[in-house]
Amino acid sequence: MMTFSPDSDAGARAVIERIDALSTHHDPVHEGVRVRWRRFGSDAGKAPLVLLHGGHGSWMHWLRNVEALSAARAVWVPDMPGFAESGTPPAPAPGEAAIDPLLKALGGTLDALIGARTPICLGGFSFGGLTAAKFAVKRGAVERLFLIGSGGHATLRRLSIEMINWKKSVNREAERAALQHNLGALMLHDKAFDPLAFEIHDISCHGTRFRSKDVSLSGGLQAALDALACPQLLVWGEFDVTADPRPVVAALVAGHPNREGVVIDGAGHWTQYERAAEINALLLRWL
Repeated sequence: MMTFSPDSDAGARAVIERIDALSTHHDPVHEGVRVRWRRFGSDAGKAPLVLLHGGHGSWMHWLRNVEALSAARAVWVPDMPGFAESGTPPAPAPGEAAIDPLLKALGGTLDALIGARTPICLGGFSFGGLTAAKFAVKRGAVERLFLIGSGGHATLRRLSIEMINWKKSVNREAERAALQHNLGALMLHDKAFDPLAFEIHDISCHGTRFRSKDVSLSGGLQAALDALACPQLLVWGEFDVTADPRPVVAALVAGHPNREGVVIDGAGHWTQYERAAEINALLLRWL
């Protein structure tokens, strides 16, 4: 088996190809929007697990997790509408929120694959955390919900390093430097160059067409969680710059016996990548 710590771009691509080869690809269409879903594992009599990636992301935000999590159940991971290999959702209709067309396409295509109202477990990362919470409210039939570094908490971020607009780079070398800078500034606590993390970030950023930042900063996480009665697990990395994790976890969990909060020591925002073994073990126990 190949390592998750390749030392070159080619090695990183080989790891991605190996994990992708463990999945089957599915491309259902809902109201004209095609969504690329990957399925890992088999049903095994348990509710399927759906994983939603973050902004400027793709299914690969879960690259270090799908193999372990699919050992005991089917795991479904989309490129959400407007990202990577999926189609782009339409503009919201008057009165709709920006995220509503995305949620409709996501829900319609998932139901086409597993059946409407089929119970699921659901997880989301960053923008995908807020999306998962809203999706759970809209769809229902969610047995358990876990969020990692979720957006929508409506508290101050701790981002102290200015991001670089990589799209304005004059050449590929400058673009790579900007993307690497942003990866360290926002996503990872360990700033050492990681070819696999960079390859995922590079591919995913180039495939992003949905503007997620405004959605993540608009709040709404608390209200969505309050509308759900299912068990909820809220996880942040100790050094996540998108929140001050311990106060956020304490505030969200207080007075809610169905919620559990965990702060992962030594991790940044992309916790399930940076501390994959710890997150995989935590989720396998909790699920």
